[in-house]
Amino acid sequence: METLMVDRVHSSLRLFMHRNAVFLCERLCAQFPSETNVQLLATCYLHNNQPYAAYHILKGKKLPESRYLFAMSCFRMNLLREAEDTLCPVNEPNIEVPSGATGHYLLGVIYRCTGRMSAAAEQFTQALTLDPLLWAAYEELCILGVAEDADECFSEAAALRLQQEYASTPALEKSNFANENRILSSSLPSSLGDIIPKQMKQLHANNTAEVPGYPHVRATALHVQNSTTSNIAQFTPSPTASQTSSIVPPPLFRNVHAYQNTISGDAPAKRKANGANQPLRRKYLDEARLKKVSGRLFNQSNDSMPRRSARLSRDTTINSNSNISQFGGNGTDHSSGSRYEVIDEMWTDNVPATSSSVSTTEGRFFEQDKAERIMSQDSKVAIGIRELLGLLRTLGEGFRLSCLFKCQEALEVFRKLPESQFNTGWVLCQVGKAYFELVDYLEADHYFELAHRLSPCTLDGMDIYSTVLYHLNAEMRLSYLAQELISIDRLSPQAWCAVGNCFALRKDHETALKNFQRAVQLDSRFAYAHTLCGHEYSALEDYENSLKFYRCALQVDERHYNAWYGLGVVYLRQEKFEFAEHHFRRAFQINPRSSVLMCYLGMALHSLKRNEEALEMMEKAIAADKKNPLPKYQKALILLGLQKYTEALEELERLKEIAPHESSMYALMGKIYKQLNILDKAVFCFGIALDLKPPAADLAIIKSAMEKVHLPDELMDDDL
Repeated sequence: METLMVDRVHSSLRLFMHRNAVFLCERLCAQFPSETNVQLLATCYLHNNQPYAAYHILKGKKLPESRYLFAMSCFRMNLLREAEDTLCPVNEPNIEVPSGATGHYLLGVIYRCTGRMSAAAEQFTQALTLDPLLWAAYEELCILGVAEDADECFSEAAALRLQQEYASTPALEKSNFANENRILSSSLPSSLGDIIPKQMKQLHANNTAEVPGYPHVRATALHVQNSTTSNIAQFTPSPTASQTSSIVPPPLFRNVHAYQNTISGDAPAKRKANGANQPLRRKYLDEARLKKVSGRLFNQSNDSMPRRSARLSRDTTINSNSNISQFGGNGTDHSSGSRYEVIDEMWTDNVPATSSSVSTTEGRFFEQDKAERIMSQDSKVAIGIRELLGLLRTLGEGFRLSCLFKCQEALEVFRKLPESQFNTGWVLCQVGKAYFELVDYLEADHYFELAHRLSPCTLDGMDIYSTVLYHLNAEMRLSYLAQELISIDRLSPQAWCAVGNCFALRKDHETALKNFQRAVQLDSRFAYAHTLCGHEYSALEDYENSLKFYRCALQVDERHYNAWYGLGVVYLRQEKFEFAEHHFRRAFQINPRSSVLMCYLGMALHSLKRNEEALEMMEKAIAADKKNPLPKYQKALILLGLQKYTEALEELERLKEIAPHESSMYALMGKIYKQLNILDKAVFCFGIALDLKPPAADLAIIKSAMEKVHLPDELMDDDL
């Protein structure tokens, strides 16, 4: 009863019948209250989203599996301290973390959630050492920015560890696993050696009746041709004596051995005494076997199959020491004529004297076949392990480089993937994110759209996709994406981030803020939602709340450079230039290839009157992204402050090629021409700046500068 109930519980869990599994497992624990059954009940509770119930029944349990399940229940209930104490008790420092690699991974996640990043990285590394295929651990290491090269994590040493782990598995388990996989295949075996052991056992059970009169020979030998018609040709003997003598019995059909000995020339002494009759006997034998085989292949009438079955059933009921009932005393089959006469005589002459020789031969062939199957399976496993690790090396290296914001290198790695792997939602989203970090929004849009089309219900990365559409001012597409994500899962933070971006694009910052806050409520550990809230508060000039949300984002992920950037912008606007420079530098250390971060760090340095450092940083920003107009404009401002007017005008002329409709650029050119006392060009540039409809805040400043263009410099406002 216990075994049946356990089997039904596991079956219910496999079929996602969680309530049924809980009910049956509760009955199981009531009837058989062992800790193993309690563990199974806790598993059912966790599957049924009842971690509190699992917590209640597992509290105080000491078995490793119970400790792991209890820690998982605590984690699901956000009881991180209790979960940590369960996995790694303070009063028992030498106790092992339960469940091996997964236990270390869970402990690493707990450490990361509590801000102990170095300890978390140590646990993730330990988990990956124990199980090189635990991708989630490597992913966490990449997010923390401490992952080693994928070539080292998924190396040949990892392959050898996995092979050793597989080799330590009992041979019977590996054989059963291989057999189950083969059963799932719809193709027939290509040779008799490919017949799986389960099929062989079934065949042996159904057709192993002893031949009456010959207790050591099984009827399987006489009817081996019936086992698989697709490979019957391999049993068809050659019509010539020379070819017949070279036939080797197929290894899996061990009971044919005695039968084949008569053909291979290893007959006992009695056969040698009748050597004069040997050619004629072999001729009759070959003809009889050919007729029987060809008849079964091409002339299977409706009465032939029952006839074979009837004979087998009769054979099983007759005592093994009696004569064959179908054959006469002289070996003649009364029902089939004289074609079995030679076969009967051959069996009489060549049956081994004792069962030990047949058993020994069968045992030798069985062990040989078993060893061959295990070796074949081991080689396939070794090849599979290396192929899988090779795939993980490529994916892991691309993801690692992406997390380090080495986006161009990451793209080159991802392009090495086979087409079937590249054209998947996860890979395409990673490629889209890489282009997003490179500020190539058109390419990012292309790959995110492909990812969403291939996997429309995958929500990971859709928050970044909505930001891409926000930067492209694609209001209609962004609105459609937001509605689509809400219809898929209205409880996902990605969906509400897309809705918030939609309202932010319409400059409805208050409504956008409500949607971003909804995303935070749904997942308080979603760092990007906190950052977007900070951006909206900053747009509303509520800097106190803006700083609060940026700091919350950093508590979730201290490598979230967007939050460091947001803090820097707030402090820059508040003219706290030292704080601004510190936070921009922290963001720059995380993402050292961002042209935008370089530019803002240069702006902070310029505000601190560190013009040479600022100028150097602007040069780096321009080199990092030649299409970014902001560092060129800021460089011109710095050159203006250094009174290098000619160089500033040259930089602005280069900027005009990139952004010919930027009003602030023409206003700055007008100011430089005023400094050079080229008043007509100054008026002309101010006029173009006004024609380009600048923001309201800049409009009044440009008009004032244009009106005072003929006044001395000391009477002009220095607002531009």
